[in-house]
Amino acid sequence: MPRSFVLPDLGEGLTEAEIVTVLVGEGDTIAEDAPLLEVETDKATVEIPSPFGGRVARIHVRPGQTVHVGDVLVTFDDAPAGAATPQAAAPASGAAPARSPASARPAPEAVASRASG
Repeated sequence: MPRSFVLPDLGEGLTEAEIVTVLVGEGDTIAEDAPLLEVETDKATVEIPSPFGGRVARIHVRPGQTVHVGDVLVTFDDAPAGAATPQAAAPASGAAPARSPASARPAPEAVASRASG
């Protein structure tokens, strides 16, 4: 059964974000909590993990597109039991720490800023 993933509430009153990178492709099978997208808000670049595992049936967004909370980002089909890809191996820490890699994301930008300034 297809399931749609919408842009979640990113907190702090943010209502929209810009898609920076789509980290999966249509037809990919991913595990729950695998990196799905990177979005940029007024405050930071955030990695969005997949809320569930399955096959990516359709990607509804593209880099550079502005999306609002509640907009459909990706549609999934159910994956066969036990299906996973190497993408799922990295974020094995669970759903709660998924924001931790996102908070570390701005660090490379800070390094780039120092190098150019």
